Amino acid sequence: MLEIFLRHLLTEKRLAENSAAAYDSDIRLFLLFVTKEGVTSLDAISLETIHAFLITCRARNISNRSNARRVSALNSFFTFLTLYRYIGRNPFATVDLPRSGRSLPKALSIEEVNRILLLPVGAPPLVVRNHAMLTLLYSSGLRVSELVGLPLNSCNLSAGFLRVTGKGNKERLVPFGQTARDVIESYLEHCRPQILKGRRSNHLFVTGRTKPMTRMRFWQIISETARTAGISKAISPHMLRHSFATHLLANGADLRAVQLMLGHADIATTQIYTHIDQDRLKSVHRSFHPRG
Repeated sequence: MLEIFLRHLLTEKRLAENSAAAYDSDIRLFLLFVTKEGVTSLDAISLETIHAFLITCRARNISNRSNARRVSALNSFFTFLTLYRYIGRNPFATVDLPRSGRSLPKALSIEEVNRILLLPVGAPPLVVRNHAMLTLLYSSGLRVSELVGLPLNSCNLSAGFLRVTGKGNKERLVPFGQTARDVIESYLEHCRPQILKGRRSNHLFVTGRTKPMTRMRFWQIISETARTAGISKAISPHMLRHSFATHLLANGADLRAVQLMLGHADIATTQIYTHIDQDRLKSVHRSFHPRG
């Protein structure tokens, strides 16, 4: 039944594979829990079982936000099973989502970004590739999954645009600046051929195996680059995406334009970055106003 539901998410709901994988993980975790609790039928799942599951999750220091996502996934799964008469009722129908609040995305300062994007003199091809990826990420605001999977023909250097397939297989055009264009041109001309060593690949950013990089490996690369730049706080690829949006809006960019570049379906998702800038203004006011 789980496989049927996941196929439904991918084909009917047009969910991205990463999102479907998250559903799969959350549902399997719950099904493993109820099996260990001795529940032998999905119709036998009670509110007490669900509450015990959530208590176990909280005991493992899983955040309310993650638990809210988990409950939402399970509610969708059991709604599907009920709709197609695999079970008689949805045990999650009356379960409230854990209050997750709203955590503002963390952005880097421009000075921190500049330190991360400083390319060492005489850097080897793989380091130049990493630098090109980081530069393009900050210049375009891509999701990390979009960045690592970019096809070679998605990058139009002469026009300064990327053709990106994002969540829900939705395609969008994303501009990037002259600095990123120069860096990518240099990578394509001098370093990509050295990495491929005569082999062919349809991907823009390649590894020594001609395959695209994994998201986890890129996460490691940005963490290593930040440490080398003397930045001690934890850095993630998404922070460069957040920084892209925050710095654009702080310098007067139109909110609707930023929404289109980020690929947000709802402009309310983009508006969270305006709150970041408001927090920065409040901080400046507290620091410099004579009456605090």
